[in-house]
Amino acid sequence: MNKELVEEKLKEVMYPGFTKSIVDFGFVKAVEANADGVYVEIDISSSAPEVEQELKDEITKKIQLLGATRIDIVITKPKMPKQSSSQGKNIAPHVKNFVMVSSGKGGVGKSTTTVNIAVALAMQGKKVGLLDADIYGPNIPRMMGLDKQQPEIIGNKVKPMLSHGVEVMSMGSLMEEGQSLIWRGAMIMKAIQQLLQDIMWGDLDVMIIDMPPGTGDAQLTLAQSVPVTTGICVTTPQQVALDDTERSLDMFKKLHIPIAGIVENMSGFICPESGKEYDIFGKGTTQPLADKFETIVMGEIPIEPAIREGGDNGKPIVFHDPSSETAKRYQEAAEKLWANIEQINEEGGVDNEAIQPTTAPGVSACSTTAAAAPKEDKGHDHGGSGGGCGCN
Repeated sequence: MNKELVEEKLKEVMYPGFTKSIVDFGFVKAVEANADGVYVEIDISSSAPEVEQELKDEITKKIQLLGATRIDIVITKPKMPKQSSSQGKNIAPHVKNFVMVSSGKGGVGKSTTTVNIAVALAMQGKKVGLLDADIYGPNIPRMMGLDKQQPEIIGNKVKPMLSHGVEVMSMGSLMEEGQSLIWRGAMIMKAIQQLLQDIMWGDLDVMIIDMPPGTGDAQLTLAQSVPVTTGICVTTPQQVALDDTERSLDMFKKLHIPIAGIVENMSGFICPESGKEYDIFGKGTTQPLADKFETIVMGEIPIEPAIREGGDNGKPIVFHDPSSETAKRYQEAAEKLWANIEQINEEGGVDNEAIQPTTAPGVSACSTTAAAAPKEDKGHDHGGSGGGCGCN
């Protein structure tokens, strides 16, 4: 019996829910082996008791094959996630926390950020759902390696697909490849509600929601349908992107959604040959905007060829190359997000009652509440109802 043989056996112990071993994840912290027995110490990212027990059983079984009679296993794990304390309308009550990932404009890497943060949270032991609510550009299935799969339909419900430890659903998985959606606002609003209600989501610690770019019907519908725990805004360092990002941050405030922070994407470039980082498109320009909205920069994510390759091939970099600099920054952003969620819940959670529509059925409520608009407003047609829209 020696340490090397034990370490080889531990490589066969898969982390529950994943296809990588506890050794590959770097969870094994200490191994000792002598005539008296074997001692194994691991530090896992899941707080679930069933994960701890499954690992103990599997490690014991593998090491017993070496002839060991005394096996001591010490497992360190994080504390259990707190129950959400949020209130208000919630059409998906089995989900504890909702995170809206937004951007002021398209092409800033919002979906890539969403995918990697969701997978990072799953790797940290959270029960995670990933909802692709970007109706016009549903790219999540390809990025999660699910572009060739169809979801299973059970009765009148749809079962979410599973990838990299994350429950996933997207409009892109429910329609033909390459098909365009030419929808008016009411259809978008109905689709968002159905993706929350008609999908058989599990009991999730958190659902990460990839929103369409901008501020519109999808964002308002989501905020009125579930109490959004917190929001993330994704931008690039250029001023034109920051201008639009400010509008998204202002939207969070108007919808009473706490802001977890800003992710500055394409921040510098990491050369694949040398590993050296170059500032080619700007870097660090997001901090003044974060200061203005009293939030943080969650991460400065560099341009790295492996990110693009992983997105195209369905291999998120945070999972398939966890030792890379980019993966580490995504992991840190996920840790900051979870800390923000826990803080919000400790302080009483969120409540979406203040943004519920107050207009009568059949009357447009364009944005917030009818009371905010003067009755003589001629800029919107409300079918002669005499009500005004909620634009302000």
